[in-house]
Amino acid sequence: MNADIKLGRIWGIPIGLNYSWFLIFALVTFSLATALLPAQFGGLSTPAYWLMAAITSLLFFASVLAHELGHAFIALRNSIPVRAITLFLLGGVAQITREPQSPGVEFRVAIAGPLVSLAAALSFGLIYLVGQEAAFIAAPALWLARINLILALFNLIPGFPLDGGRVLRALVWQATGQAYRSTRIAAAAGQVVAFSFIGFGLLGVLSGGLFNGIWLIFIGWYLRNAAAASAQYAGIQETLRGVRVGEIMSRRLIQVPAHTPVESLTGPHYLNQGERAFFVGEDSRIQGMLTLTDIARMPRSHWALTPVQNIMVPDYLLTTVDADTDLATALDMMENANIKQAPVVENGEVRGLLSRERILRLLQGDEAFTLLRRAA
Repeated sequence: MNADIKLGRIWGIPIGLNYSWFLIFALVTFSLATALLPAQFGGLSTPAYWLMAAITSLLFFASVLAHELGHAFIALRNSIPVRAITLFLLGGVAQITREPQSPGVEFRVAIAGPLVSLAAALSFGLIYLVGQEAAFIAAPALWLARINLILALFNLIPGFPLDGGRVLRALVWQATGQAYRSTRIAAAAGQVVAFSFIGFGLLGVLSGGLFNGIWLIFIGWYLRNAAAASAQYAGIQETLRGVRVGEIMSRRLIQVPAHTPVESLTGPHYLNQGERAFFVGEDSRIQGMLTLTDIARMPRSHWALTPVQNIMVPDYLLTTVDADTDLATALDMMENANIKQAPVVENGEVRGLLSRERILRLLQGDEAFTLLRRAA
């Protein structure tokens, strides 16, 4: 989930909003201003209700952000990088860049979010008890206490990708010692949860609750896709684990001088051979690397007069992988760096190139490619 609007950083983590967030913010504010707040505490003016509703909505999404920061804090404490936190239509997501390496860490990261939401529910509940004589305090506080409690309980449902699904995976992992099996079980539970939401949504639609029914169906559809993606990713990781990068890397390194015009790399000599990445340097000295993606970012009119050294990624900024690294780890590194190719290092020198294309060929069971791997 990408952030369209950057809000800043907390603990070095970029915080942002997806455009879909504005839709849910508007719906929550409208619902609070026109129905929920007037029903619980009457006698206020319409502008007062709208102001209370807007502030309450912002506090709610601050609570959602706090929930995600709970996950992020524990992840960082366990040396797990967090790429970003994004608020969107269905709440928020902390983009944790790699899976925990033990069931204990998995459990702590997963449970942190619901615990933060429970703490928020308790805090707003206390504010309601203290300020219930003042409607402008009591009305938002009561709703925020309830919604944070619902948020915590909803996320504790035991099915991927919800926090409860990750708690379930941690418990099964601890009991069996098998990370892959625990992921499959949690993902299957997530599918059951997802189809339950879809079923209740259909019943709601047939019973006349069109909006609530469609909303439940949408949540179920989102959960089903996320659970399926989790299971698929776990399967990919299991297949790649134990396979060394050196077994499938390409040892064909295309090296071009630093002064070579960018346009030269787009000619048939290179493209017809399927080349997608080029090393820049002289003799055995590699100064950097560039890919067709780097070239595509540049206006075509500049290709003829721009040397490749102007747009290459310098060697000291390259994400490299060791030839002895297993493919599951290498793929995680490439995903985190958002790159499609990575130089492979053997004994401190670049000896090959790993690409997502070669990983995909392995996953697809390319027979010729398997023979090449065995010969490596």
